[in-house]
Amino acid sequence: MRQSQFEARHQGEWRLLDDWLDKRGAGSARRTPAAELDDDDFPAAYRRVCQQLAMAEQRGYSASLLGRLQRLVQRGHTVLYRPPPPRWQRSLQFFARDVPRLLRAQRHYLFVAALLFFVPLFSAIVLLQWRPELAHSLFDAEQLAQYEDMYDPAAERHALGRQSGSDLQMFGFYVMNNVSIGFRTFASGLIGALGPIFVLMLNGVLIGGVAGHLTAVGHGEPFWRFVSGHAAPELLAIVVAGAAGLKLGMALLAPGQRSRTRALIEDGVIGAKLVLLVFVMLLFAAFVEAYWSSIGWMPSAIKFSVGGALWVLILLWWWRGGRGEIDAR
Repeated sequence: MRQSQFEARHQGEWRLLDDWLDKRGAGSARRTPAAELDDDDFPAAYRRVCQQLAMAEQRGYSASLLGRLQRLVQRGHTVLYRPPPPRWQRSLQFFARDVPRLLRAQRHYLFVAALLFFVPLFSAIVLLQWRPELAHSLFDAEQLAQYEDMYDPAAERHALGRQSGSDLQMFGFYVMNNVSIGFRTFASGLIGALGPIFVLMLNGVLIGGVAGHLTAVGHGEPFWRFVSGHAAPELLAIVVAGAAGLKLGMALLAPGQRSRTRALIEDGVIGAKLVLLVFVMLLFAAFVEAYWSSIGWMPSAIKFSVGGALWVLILLWWWRGGRGEIDAR
């Protein structure tokens, strides 16, 4: 085979491998116009270019072609056989890069989950300002009295949002309570999509009911000061758990061309990754709730500013994290 024919036959895969190595080695964000080499295909592509280099040497092709193939082989060898990064670095990369890409890939489920959760939540808040007596349809008198006592602006207590307990004790309580809600929301997908739909809407109504009632009876200022700090990680984590549950539920109801078993396994892996994010966000929310949200002397402007900043930072992380690389499928 002539060298020109050899180059014409393999030029495309050399270019794909070259672009893939550029992106991994130099952090390049450029994309190949027509196609990209998948990460899983790299070992096979590397073996092929090694074979092609051996053939080119055997056939006596030009030094420029041999040099190009040798450089590809050397760069590929460095990537394939370099030691794996330390575990802490892989964890950091997972949350900084892989998680946002995964969330964007599941954006349709996230959008539906957000609607199912936030629409009932805000609707309950607004409705209770107009019809405050409806709070008794959601909670009994003892529960309402307890909420009012916790956020009574006239009461003197050492911490907002609670009547007793140290920061460490409340941190443990918040972790158990919040994580259980997140896992129940995800696990409800095992009974189909109706499970996450019900859980998301129910949580939205109950959380909105508490917020709406306390605002209507004049206890809104201490309540909003308390929840502003941890609202972003906590509420967004519930949405992610709902999205994971919806995906799991749809794998049961509409697996497409896959068998239900295969769909559950594949979508369950994605759901498990999302649930790991949910756990970390709820752990962070519990820490903020115990050690920051409960501070009573902090001015409202600082509390609301920190809470707003967390909303911006988390959404910015989801939107921009891992950009310039192939989004997770």
